[in-house]
Amino acid sequence: ASGGMATVFLGRAVGAKGFARLVAIKRLHPHLEGEEDFVSMFLDEARLAARIRHPNCVPTLDVEDQEGLYLVMEYVEGDRLLGLLKHAARRGERVPLGIVLRTSVEACAGLHAAHELLDDDGSPLNLVHRDISPQNILVGIDGVTKITDFGIAKAESRLTQTRDGQLKGKIAYMAPEQTRRASNQIDRRVDIFAMGIIVWEMLTGRRLFRGESDAEILN
Repeated sequence: ASGGMATVFLGRAVGAKGFARLVAIKRLHPHLEGEEDFVSMFLDEARLAARIRHPNCVPTLDVEDQEGLYLVMEYVEGDRLLGLLKHAARRGERVPLGIVLRTSVEACAGLHAAHELLDDDGSPLNLVHRDISPQNILVGIDGVTKITDFGIAKAESRLTQTRDGQLKGKIAYMAPEQTRRASNQIDRRVDIFAMGIIVWEMLTGRRLFRGESDAEILN
């Protein structure tokens, strides 16, 4: 899969005596490797995700800079929550209530672990994901839900700091203070707001904020 910043591959980590495991490899697009802001943002994601040790967050296992800059992450066999929503919509159904509750509780547990993250000195990192959406919530075939993609997260110790005026995240899941582009007003509540929208959409089977364009959704 490929996004605006990176491409994700399925890989195999090989160890001694035939040990092997599947991993996800997220590689920064080659044309961005000379852009300091993008490289710093990419490394921020690796550093933040590696600190979060929780079963409901996808961990970063390694960072490599060989023939390109890439992260090695846990591979989650399953689908994005977005896939479950689309599948239910195609069948003219809603996501079963039990699945809504299970995925929501586990996603919130992963988010709480991220929000409570401390630095090496025990000081709060005040981490905010800022892009909680059905695209960034994975549901494994084992039924476990995991938060992924901390690429635009806000934290006290980021290598890069978001400039005021930059709109980051998916508009349909943004809290009002996030749309005002004032990063100093954003805290963990924007993630909880986004989770509220996701739960509403799973329960009703339709989008909460819709429009013909981003501007219309924003309004």
